[in-house]
Amino acid sequence: MARKCQIEKSKREPKYKTRIKFRCQRCFRSRGYLRKFGLCRICFRELALRGEIPGVRKASW
Repeated sequence: MARKCQIEKSKREPKYKTRIKFRCQRCFRSRGYLRKFGLCRICFRELALRGEIPGVRKASW
C-alpha cells in the first residue's frame, strides 16, 4: 500500500508528461502496473482468480 503523500503526489499534474507515474486503481501500487487493466499484477491476479475481469481466465481452467 502506498503512503498517502505518494498517492496525492501522483494525482497532481506533472510539469512534463514523461514524469507521469501510473498507479493501481485498487491499492495504488506503482510497480508491476498493467496499463490495459489499470491494475498492478497482484490485484490483477486476485480479480482474475475470482472471475471479476471479463475475458480473463486462469490458465488451468
